[in-house]
Formats: sequence, structure tokens, C-alpha cells
Amino acid sequence: MNRYYFDHAASAPRRDEVADAMAPWMHGVVGNPSGSHRAARDARRAVEEARDVVASFVGAAPGGVIFTAGGTESCTLAVTGVARAHRRHHARTTLVVSAIEHHAVLDAAYLMASDYPSVEVREIGVDADGVLDVAALHGALDETVALVSVMAVNNETGVVQPLDAVAAAIDRRGHGDLVTHSDAVAAAPWLDLATFSADIDAVSLCGHKLGGPVNAGALVLRREVDLVPMMPGGGQERGRRGGTVDVAACVGLAAAIRCVEAERAAGHERVRELQGRLRAGLSPLPGARVTAAGALSVPGTVHLTFEGLASDELLFLLDQANVDASAAASCSSGAVVASHVLAAMGVASERARGSLRLTMGHETSADDVDAVIEAVSRAVRRLHHESGRRLQLAD
Repeated sequence: MNRYYFDHAASAPRRDEVADAMAPWMHGVVGNPSGSHRAARDARRAVEEARDVVASFVGAAPGGVIFTAGGTESCTLAVTGVARAHRRHHARTTLVVSAIEHHAVLDAAYLMASDYPSVEVREIGVDADGVLDVAALHGALDETVALVSVMAVNNETGVVQPLDAVAAAIDRRGHGDLVTHSDAVAAAPWLDLATFSADIDAVSLCGHKLGGPVNAGALVLRREVDLVPMMPGGGQERGRRGGTVDVAACVGLAAAIRCVEAERAAGHERVRELQGRLRAGLSPLPGARVTAAGALSVPGTVHLTFEGLASDELLFLLDQANVDASAAASCSSGAVVASHVLAAMGVASERARGSLRLTMGHETSADDVDAVIEAVSRAVRRLHHESGRRLQLAD
């Protein structure tokens, strides 16, 4: 039977072009890019070519690209690196983050606050569609703010955030050393980051959300940023991240980016049509509600909540029906934890516990969407039927 993969936002399928590009760097002699002999020079050339691709993708200079081991490290480096640098010259350090950030940003910010009494975290709320409250952002800015971090696209709902308004809120005359950062991991497969994030100082990327390798990412700086490295030593990446650069990971990230850029126009419109088809097919189901239906979202994401259902039960039935999906919530010891994103949007906990995220990619077909609509419909009706039977037995 066919398997229907609708969890691209968790990890996109590895592209053939990526595997082919990485293959020469996965066996035999792979020189250390910091060396001077021929093997090292070959490795360094491959890394620098990849750096050029990443820089162009974001619209920055190649010297601003810091290769990392993924999106989490990239976000953590941005948050902790800027905070530690700011603390060296300021009595108070404030980190301003949106309430819907990925935990890579939120946990890094609160870690700094727990380790240093002089560090404070200010969360900015969102509206019912999960869009940043820009007025509240204006009110949170003062002379203590070191960093403002707002993701480009939310990883759960797919809702696009107003990065232009974020940048406009920063008065450089009063906040000259303030750094703006955006976790663009969920945006990178869909948006032209060179344009969309043009006024943001630091942008985080992740390879495997683009169909690249898992251990690949980058923090891209558009200007010189005072940044204390998480991993000092060795002087790699212009002293901003110690350790030998993984040549294969860099090459794989660049190959994935080339694929994304090649399919951006025609592929995105096709997936946008599939998004509408999926929403239309699922929204009439009992208790279903499309999340943030009135907000701008990227084409690949459809997020819903179901009143009276539990995500883990729904996902179990979908897995049996050969559908790979997610609840867009963290799991701990098998227990689904409530989404902080939906809570920030004001979604009632009873509804939020029945969340479902379906995310698509360039290879998703209309037949795939129709099959998933049928599988979700069967699962929802079965769960409602079983719930009704349990109520009858209880009576």
C-alpha cells in the first residue's frame, strides 16, 4: 500500500540531488578545510562554494554565513551569542521574543535569564490568528534590549509573520546595537528570504526542512554582529564557531537550497492549490476548525483542531492508514503536551488537544491529498462514534 507522508515541516524527504552532491564527501579522504594541502584545499573550495549559495539564498555576503549543525544550534547561537556579548558592556540585557517561537529560541532565552540575573525575557503576544502584536513590540523596546527574535513563519500553523513591521519598529538611532533575528526554518522552503527578511540582521536556516541533511544549518548575518561563540576554539567560521566544518553537510545544504529555488514559482502555486483542496475536504468534518483560516500562511501547511478528539488517538488511526502526520506538539514519555503556540492564540485547551498538522512538499500529489482526506474523515468519524458509545455505556 502507498504511504502518504504529510509531515514535511518535521523533516522533508531527502532529495536525490542532495544525496548525489554529498556522496563524494561521505567516504575516503575528506580533507580538513582548515589545512593547506590539496585535499584540504578541495574541501575548503566545496565549503566556500556552499557558503556562496547559502548567502545568496538569504541575500547576504558570504562572510556572514556561519555553518551550524542545524536550526536549533543556529537559533541558540543567535540568542545566547548576542546576549553574552551585550552583557559585557551593559548592566541590563533584555531579550524580546514572540510567544510562538520555536523552543530553540524560547529555551535559549530563558536559559540566559536563569543563568544571569541581569538578563530578562519579554514575550510578545499574538492575535487569534497567531500573528505578532506589533503594537506590543513597540511597547517592549527600551535601551536594555539586545535582541528581538521573531520567526518568519510559525512551524505549527504555517502563519507568516510581519518581519517588515518588526524591522520598522527598531529605531536605529535609539537602538543602534540591537540585533534582530528570525528563525526562518519553516519559511525557507516557501518564501524568498532575500526579499522577505531583507531588513533582519540574523537569519537561521535548517537543512533537513529543505530536503537536505539533518546535521546541516546556518546562521546568516547581514551585518557585523557582536557575537560570543557557543563553541570557542580553533578559529573556524571566522572565530564564531569552533570545530571542523562538516564538508558533506555544507554541500548537502547548498544542494537542497538549489532545488528549493528551482521549484519556487510553479511548484509553490501547485501546492497552494493542494492546500485549498485539503482544507475544503477536512473543514466539514464534525468538530473541525481550520486554524488561522484568515491569516496568510505558507502553501505547505494545513493545521486543524477537532473538538472532543485527542491528537494521539487520531494520529494512531492515521498511522494505521499509512498517513504520516503530526499534532504539532512536543511529546514527553508518550504524552502529548499542549501547544504553547495554540495557547498564545487563545485556543481553548479542550480544542487544542485535538490538533492535527498536515504538511506537504513539492512531490505531494492531488491523489495523495484525496487519500489523506479520506483517511482523516474515516478516523474522525470512528473516534466520534467510539466516544458516543463510551458515553452511552457510562449512562
